[in-house]
Amino acid sequence: MTNTKERILVTALHLFARDGYEAVSVSDIAGELGMTKGALYKHYRNKRAIFDSIVAQMIQLDRQRAQEYAVPEAPYETAAEAYRQTEPESVREYSVAQYHFWTSDAFASDFRKMLALEQYRSPEMNELYQSCLVSGPVGYLEDLFRTMMENKRLRDGDPRQLAIEFFAPLFLLIQMSDGGKNENAEARLSGFADEFFRKYAEKEEYENGD
Repeated sequence: MTNTKERILVTALHLFARDGYEAVSVSDIAGELGMTKGALYKHYRNKRAIFDSIVAQMIQLDRQRAQEYAVPEAPYETAAEAYRQTEPESVREYSVAQYHFWTSDAFASDFRKMLALEQYRSPEMNELYQSCLVSGPVGYLEDLFRTMMENKRLRDGDPRQLAIEFFAPLFLLIQMSDGGKNENAEARLSGFADEFFRKYAEKEEYENGD
C-alpha cells in the first residue's frame, strides 16, 4: 500500500485496533499521518467513510483469497454450483490460509482486533465481528459440508455440528496468537483438517487430498 488513500486506511485501522473506533478522531488520524484534517478530507469526507472503505477492502481481500484457494466467494444461495465443485483439499488449504491471513497480515490482524474491541460497544460492530470471524465462517462451512454430503463426499450427518468441529481449532489458534502463542498453528491446522476429512469421508480414500 503506497498511495495516500491507502495510507490513510492503514493508519486509521491501526489506531482503531489500538484505541477503539469510537475513541479515534479524524484529527488523531491526520496527526498520525503528519497531515492536516483538510488534507485528509480531500480523500475521505469523514471517519465513517474511512471505516466503510476499510470494510470494502476486507471484502475484496476475502474474495481474492477464496478465488486463490478455489472455494466459493459468495453465499450458497447465489453460488450453489461453486459449492458443489469444492474439493475437501481446497477447504483444508483455505483454512490454513485463513489462519495466516488473520494473524500475519497487518491489515487483517488490525481489522480483527478492532472488531474484538468494539463488539461489546456497538451492535453493528458485533454483527460484523460475528459475520467475519464467528457465525459467518461456521455458516459458510455448514453450507460446504451439507453440499459435500449431498454429493457423497462426506458421510451423512449434521453439517452444522461438523462445521463447528472444523472451525473451533482455527478460531482458538487465532485467539492464542494474540498472546504470542503460535503452537505450530499452520501445521496443526493442516494435520487436523486431514484427520477430519479422513474421519468423515464417505469413502476411505482421503489421503492429503488424493
